[in-house]
Order: sequence, then C-alpha cells, then structure tokens
Amino acid sequence: MLHKIALLADVHGNTTALEAVVADAFREGATEYWFLGDLIIPGPGSANLLAILKKLKVSVFVRGNWEDCFLDALNGHIDLNDPTDVYIARQAQYQYEHLSSSEIAFMEGLPLYLTKQINGMKMGISHHLPDRNCGGDLATDQDQQNFDRLFSKDPSDLAVYAHIHHPIMRYSSADQLIINPGSIGQPFSNWTGHRPDLRPEYAIIEIDETGLLQTLFKRVSYDRNKEIQEAKRQHLPYFELYQELLMTGRIHTHDKQRLAEINRRYGYKKEVIEFLKKAPFNTRKR
Repeated sequence: MLHKIALLADVHGNTTALEAVVADAFREGATEYWFLGDLIIPGPGSANLLAILKKLKVSVFVRGNWEDCFLDALNGHIDLNDPTDVYIARQAQYQYEHLSSSEIAFMEGLPLYLTKQINGMKMGISHHLPDRNCGGDLATDQDQQNFDRLFSKDPSDLAVYAHIHHPIMRYSSADQLIINPGSIGQPFSNWTGHRPDLRPEYAIIEIDETGLLQTLFKRVSYDRNKEIQEAKRQHLPYFELYQELLMTGRIHTHDKQRLAEINRRYGYKKEVIEFLKKAPFNTRKR
C-alpha cells in the first residue's frame, strides 16, 4: 500500500496559510497528515487551527517550543522586566482567551518525540531534537554530529523534524535520512536571494512496500492580505509586528528595544500583570 504523508509544521497562528497548504495536500492525494509542532503564536489562529487538524484526523502531533512558551506563561514562568517575556505572556493571554480548557490540556499532553513504522520503515518524529524542542542545534549550518543526535533515542531509518523554518533533506553519519518540511507560517532563509519568497512550505513523503519512494517539497501561494485583515479584526496583540512578519519575513521576538516601546505604547505589561493575577495557572507540575 502506498502512503502519501503530508508533513506540516510551524504554522505560528497563520490560519490562511494552513488552509492553503491543506487544500494543496488534498489535491496531491495525501493519505495521512503529521504535525510537527508550533501551531500557535504570533498569528491570530487558535482553536480554529486545532479544528482544522482535527478534521484532517492528524495521526502524529508533537509539541513545539511555542506550545511550551504558551504553557510556561500560563504557569507564570516569565520575567516582567524582560520585554520578550512580556511579549510571550501577552500572546499567551490572547491564546488563553480563545482556547478551551480541554484544548489547553491537549497541548500539555503532546509528546516531544514519537516513532512510527510504515511498511517496515521506522521513523523518528520530533519538533527539534528528540529530548528538546528548542535551540539552534539543527540549523542548516550546524555540525554533522548535531544531526546524528536525531537518532539518539532509536536507530530509525528516517528522522523528521521542524523548528528551523527551512526545508532540509540530508543524511546522518550512518546514512539515515533526515527531512525537514519547512514552515507554513514563517518560512525563512539565510540567503538573501531566497528570503523574499514567503510562500508556505510543506512536504509529502511517499512510502511504498519497498521503502521511501519519493519526497516532494512544496511552496503554496496564499492571500497574505486576508490573513492581515483577520489579525486586525481579531485585535491581535502586536499586530504591526505580525503584519511586518507576513510582508517581509522579519521577526522581532528578541528585539527588546522595539518590544519595550510597543509594550509601553499599548500598556501590555500592565495587561499581563492583571492577567497573571486572575488566570488559573499551574496547569502542569514542575
């Protein structure tokens, strides 16, 4: 039996981009969908994104670092003197207002790492490394030994990961295959010639009775203005940063000077302080 698996990752709240990718994967005849983490933040998408994945009957779902950022903020693990932490907490407040308790519990229960076996091929699936979903260890310019760590838990035939917002197909030192489908919501390239192409990215892997038949990397056009208007309609915090991200690809998560100025202008720090007082935290034990 032929399996056509759509690898989806790093939506970052961009519902319009996810809808375009899902429609394209359907046209390509995908028979299964895996989601590799980072569904939410900084875009306006929230419970509706989970509804899309539920309708697809996603068979693999691992937890990304932004799911952890959201949960950490709910638990009060932020520094109010750090503009980036205030940014994360205000985004978490927005998500908290749009997600049900059962949807938050679903995110809490997601694993960091899974294995899947199809037609005799064993695959390790994670957002980043099998034991850590954050960091830059698996960026395109990193050492071979870092990529070999993708196989540290299991001697699998194929490792699938996301996080770096960049499509990859390469091999371990032992010649095991490594695939990254790129990012749906925030595609990125270090090379200036590729950077203006901000179309959503995903991949389809085809596995037949013999093994991996082929890998298809795709970019899909979508209506960025529609997504911007939806963010504006939803009164998305840090709207101007999200608009800039969609139009230019620039992110400001760690631009503390600009974040501090926006936090002051809109009173986000005060909103976060009030939110932390009222919301039911400690959703998971530390």
